[in-house]
Amino acid sequence: MSGLRTRRLLGAGLGVMMGVASLPVAQAQTSATGTDAASAVSAGASGAQAGANPASGPAPVAPQDAPFITPSVDADVLYELTSPTGDAVMKQRMRWQVGSLRQRLDPEGSDLFMITSWPEHTLTVVDPSRKRKSVMPAPSQGLTPPGHPAMVGTYARLGGSVVAGESCIIWRTKDADGHASDVCYTADGLLLQVAQQGQITVRALRVSRVAQPDDVFAIPSGLKQEAPARP
Repeated sequence: MSGLRTRRLLGAGLGVMMGVASLPVAQAQTSATGTDAASAVSAGASGAQAGANPASGPAPVAPQDAPFITPSVDADVLYELTSPTGDAVMKQRMRWQVGSLRQRLDPEGSDLFMITSWPEHTLTVVDPSRKRKSVMPAPSQGLTPPGHPAMVGTYARLGGSVVAGESCIIWRTKDADGHASDVCYTADGLLLQVAQQGQITVRALRVSRVAQPDDVFAIPSGLKQEAPARP
């Protein structure tokens, strides 16, 4: 896939980052490829600023009734990511280890992968082919603990759905730019779908709740560290 198409998707809300509210875009370029290795969708969705507009839709629920947006189980999820214009599609694998609060993202068609550690508040982009890595702050101000309702933003419950054979509840919230987003979460905090203006931009294709070993999230040794490229 071309760097332009990859950048379009990664910058448009891919990321599949864990749960600090809903859909911020934290751009993390690698100087290796110029590809935006970034985040936006939380597997919990990350960083909601406002909530649903009561005048145009359901009223937001009380904070204690908000969805769980950080997975409370180890998981391995394959997502399909679509640009907002619908002209580019790619897949991305997300793995999550609840005990260590770490996440790994593997975009399709690239050797690059991303490891986010919330205890260390770091996002590391690894380029094995060039033996390089870039380290930057994790793209969130905090992490909603597993098993707790969203701590930031407001959510309005829209109804239920089934995605990738899994039941989830659709919630309306807003992304960091103020755009309404409909996000579908399972009862144990897995993000299964994101839609904006009727366009599905993130959709789970396969969900597996299996223990994730530590070596999945290990940063290879012997890599040269370089500063992230600026957009």
